[in-house]
Amino acid sequence: MRRFERKRSDRRRRLLTIAGVSFALGALSSSGLSWRIADGVADGVPPATVRGGSPSAPVPQHDPAGPAPLGAQLKPADQPKPRATTGSSPGYSHAVDALRDRDLIVPVDGIRESALRDTFFDSRDGRIHEALDIMAPRHTPVRAVEDGRIVRLFTSKAGGLTVYMFDPSEQFCYYYAHLDRYAEALKEGQTVSQGTVIGYVGSTGNASATAPHLHFAIFRLTPEKEWWNGEPINPYLILK
Repeated sequence: MRRFERKRSDRRRRLLTIAGVSFALGALSSSGLSWRIADGVADGVPPATVRGGSPSAPVPQHDPAGPAPLGAQLKPADQPKPRATTGSSPGYSHAVDALRDRDLIVPVDGIRESALRDTFFDSRDGRIHEALDIMAPRHTPVRAVEDGRIVRLFTSKAGGLTVYMFDPSEQFCYYYAHLDRYAEALKEGQTVSQGTVIGYVGSTGNASATAPHLHFAIFRLTPEKEWWNGEPINPYLILK
């Protein structure tokens, strides 16, 4: 009888041990699953493609850098350097000539070509500006420099309200930044004609509130036609 009771007691202890181990393993498995989901990985799906997520917007190369402090004197070692591609590619001169033949208009109402100042190689926060600053009163209409297509309406910390517009051949992109507001009903994918109002001069982004202006850039697109990427072309050479 005692032998029977001892066997039954041993069997009960084994069952309790097995149950305890199973519970511990289940808890660890559940904890691990929770950690994987919190880290953005569920059912083997990597973080970048988790359902409901969206890829981060690319950072445009042509967003304007913050203006240098007034009166700041840069040491020779601190002088900004242009990007390696700026003006050095084999087709740069050809691109400039091709754009000159298109008779682009100054994109800001009331500004004559003679009033433009070449700010392309100016210092901006330790790098080359690579754009034209066109000073004008706030709310001055900004117009499309030629026919084209609005490919992106973008808001960024540096550029504020911006417009990216492709030319008809989709070889070049025109970039308008620091806008106060867009033209009414302007939308991505819209085709516009030269002279169409697309926005209004402002100081959004990192522009000074006391110096509203249009930051205008041109860049030659890569074969991938990425609206945020390309070779900078000096607008002053085209509009002057």
